[in-house]
Amino acid sequence: LDCDVEEPNGHLFLKPKIAEHHPVEVLIPKVHLDKCTFCGLCSEICQFNAIAVMPANVVVFPSLCHSCGGCMAVCPEDAIEEIPRAIGQIQSGAGQGVDFREGRLNIGEAFAPPITKALKKEMPDSDIVVVDAPPGTSCPVIEAVSDTDFVLLVTEPTPFGLNDLTLAVEMVKALDLPFGIVINRSDTGDDRVERYCRDENLDLMLKMPFDRHLAEVYSRGEMLSTTDTKYGKTFLELYHKIERRVQHA
Repeated sequence: LDCDVEEPNGHLFLKPKIAEHHPVEVLIPKVHLDKCTFCGLCSEICQFNAIAVMPANVVVFPSLCHSCGGCMAVCPEDAIEEIPRAIGQIQSGAGQGVDFREGRLNIGEAFAPPITKALKKEMPDSDIVVVDAPPGTSCPVIEAVSDTDFVLLVTEPTPFGLNDLTLAVEMVKALDLPFGIVINRSDTGDDRVERYCRDENLDLMLKMPFDRHLAEVYSRGEMLSTTDTKYGKTFLELYHKIERRVQHA
């Protein structure tokens, strides 16, 4: 599942043949002005300023709406209904023997979690599902990693990497999810990330050295695990480590 819906790139590597695609829709209010008394209750309840009431008109801002239904619930004149609005799409297919699902947020949209939520509902029936989450600790990330069996946090040995890793660790701990850490380009930068992992007793599962060959394979959209037997073995060992952690959780 490619849940990095703002920048999905899993298709570049798996090269799936897309068999299905369908829109993802959210509900937004539609105001019937012939019933509206312009009382302003809908605007007052909206915590996202998605609806504005004027003396003789009501304006809805679809991109701000979180589809909570509050405005419709408080309307005393039953002047509001909810209508669907497409904000993205889900594509499904298969590539290199892997069932593939991708969420894609429409250009200009700012609210990604509904795409991720809809994508996870289409999770294939499999013993192993890999969820590719976006970077950071924002709402789309939390939606992607929630209810997973294990979270793999990838960082780099830089001050920025350490800062982001610290936030990500706090996030997965708050969600009570088991996790491990991979340091990419581990032979560059400094040792502060390793010291942080050691001091906090965190599971450092893999250190990936800086490797120009790795970057070249990636830039061509190829799978490193299939083009390099050394890294293929490394990633398989990482998978078995994760498997053992999940089994003993």
